[in-house]
Amino acid sequence: MNIKEASEITGVEASTIRYYEQVGLIPVVDRKTSGVRDFDDFYIGRINFVKNMRSAGMSVEAIKRYVDLVDDEAEHVEQQKAILVEQINILTEKRDDLTATLDYLQYKVEHFYDHMLDAEEQLKLLEKQHTLTKRNNKQGKWADHL
Repeated sequence: MNIKEASEITGVEASTIRYYEQVGLIPVVDRKTSGVRDFDDFYIGRINFVKNMRSAGMSVEAIKRYVDLVDDEAEHVEQQKAILVEQINILTEKRDDLTATLDYLQYKVEHFYDHMLDAEEQLKLLEKQHTLTKRNNKQGKWADHL
């Protein structure tokens, strides 16, 4: 099948598939005598693997390290597992950061009238003070030059 068909099957844009091939996330795709890429189930499986790992937040560099280990003739099971564990740790940290952010926003919504409006009023006062201070500092500098 050609790249358009591979794109339709995998849900990955043709340009992205070309990029995956260029950076080595998928092997160089065999070509027909006409020069058109000729994808088979092997390539589709590899594209889907890369797509799933990218969806899981894995960087291109980490996927490249992983597939290089898979493609190597020697066994690298522990190293492959370590890359996946590393990704779990990264995702867990991101999840924790998102949870903290969600909790913060939830608090702000729940306390909108008794907290947010007061906080916004305080910010407006601080902004006015800041503007006045800046204006006074500029006037003072000009007075020094007179």
